Amino acid sequence: MGKVCTRRCGYCSVKKGRPQALDENEPKNLAVAVKKLGLKYVVITSVTRDDLPDGGASHFARTIRWVKKLNPDTQVEVLTPDFRGDTRHLDTVLREKPVVFNCNIETVERLYPAVRPGGRYGWTLRLLRYSKENYPEIYTKSGLMVGLGETWDDIRKTLEDLREAGCDILTVGQYLQPTKAQMEVVKEYTEEEFDRIRELALELGFRYVFAGRWVRSSYRAWEVLKP
Repeated sequence: MGKVCTRRCGYCSVKKGRPQALDENEPKNLAVAVKKLGLKYVVITSVTRDDLPDGGASHFARTIRWVKKLNPDTQVEVLTPDFRGDTRHLDTVLREKPVVFNCNIETVERLYPAVRPGGRYGWTLRLLRYSKENYPEIYTKSGLMVGLGETWDDIRKTLEDLREAGCDILTVGQYLQPTKAQMEVVKEYTEEEFDRIRELALELGFRYVFAGRWVRSSYRAWEVLKP
C-alpha cells in the first residue's frame, strides 16, 4: 500500500507523511510475483494507512483473493495494521481465510505513548480476540520487540494479555535502532534471557514461540504449518 506510513512510531524508519492513492494493480501484481517465484508460503504486510476509510482492509482482501486464484497451493499469512481496533475492517480480511492472522503488539502497554503514539495497546488485543472468537480455524499471531525500556513484569503482563486474547504464535526479537533519528536501544538481551522469555511464553500456553536477537515477524513463519 505504498512506501509512506501515516503513523509516527518511535522505533520505525519508514517514511511518514501523506501517502499516495492505492495502486489498484498491486494485488494482481503481487500474486503474479508469487507465482513466478514459486512460493508456497507468503506473508503479506503493509504500512499503516489511517487515511483510508477501511485502513486498507479491502486491499488486503483483494490481494489474498488474487494470490489464491493464481497460486491455489500457496498458504497466505497476513500481518495487518491494527485498523484502529475496528473489527469490521478485520472481518473484511479474515473472510478471505488466510491461514495466519498476525497483528503485532510491538511493545508493552506502559511504553505505548512514547513508542507508538498513534496506536493503542488495546486495539491489537481486540483484533486478536475477535479473530480467535469468530475464525477459530485461523492461527493468531503477534510480535514483541524488547530493548526499549520494558521490565520483566511488563513482558509477563504483555504475554498474559496476548494469551488472554487467544494469541497462538509469538515472535520476540531485539529492538535495533534503524538510524539515529529513532529511539535508542535501552537494553541488549542475551540469548539466555530470550530463552527465559520463550519458556515463560510456552508456560502461558502459546502454541509456537520464536524468541531471539534476530527474530522478526516473519521469522521461520512457514514452520508452524509444515506437514
